[in-house]
Amino acid sequence: MSKAALFLDRDGTLIRHVHYLHKPEEVELLPGVAQALKRARELGYLLFLHTNQSGVGRGMFTLREVEACNVRMIELLGLGKEVFTGACIAPEAPDQSVVYRKPSPRFAQEMAAKYDVDLAKSWMVGDYPADMETAFATGMHAAALAGGPLTEVEIARWRNLGREVMLYTSLLALVETLKQA
Repeated sequence: MSKAALFLDRDGTLIRHVHYLHKPEEVELLPGVAQALKRARELGYLLFLHTNQSGVGRGMFTLREVEACNVRMIELLGLGKEVFTGACIAPEAPDQSVVYRKPSPRFAQEMAAKYDVDLAKSWMVGDYPADMETAFATGMHAAALAGGPLTEVEIARWRNLGREVMLYTSLLALVETLKQA
C-alpha cells in the first residue's frame, strides 16, 4: 500500500531563516517543529527534507557546512538520527543547470519510486514560491507557512489558476489537520 509523506523545506519551515546559513551554531528550531514531526510520524507519514542551498553553487560555503547545519538541526529535534527517510540538498545556484533545485520535481519523484510514496496523498511544505511550484509539479498538496516571503497575492493567483495552496500559521498547525496516513 502506498505511503503518504511530508516533503519539507528547511529554512523558514523547520528552522529560523538565516540568510545563507552555514554555521551550525546559528541553527534554531522554529516553535513546535519537533512536536509536529513526531506527530506526523505517529500518523504514518514519511518525512523528507528538500532544501535549496544556492550558496554552495555560488561558492559562498561548502556542502559540508550545509550538512553540518542539518546535523545540528537533527540534534535539536531530538527525534533520532533517522528522523528523515531521505534528504536532498540542492546546491545549484539559480543560474546553473537544475537537477534538484526546487521547483524541480526530481527528488520527490525519486523518493516516491524508492519508498512507494503516493504523491497525491503527500504534502510539500514551505515558505517560498518554489516550494509551492514543486508541489504543483509533482501533484502533491501545497502547504504554505505564513511569515515567509509568500504573499496573499501569489496564493490568490495560484488559486485563480485552479492550484490549491493551503496557508498555515506553522508546521504544527498543518500536522494537526492531518489524518492517519
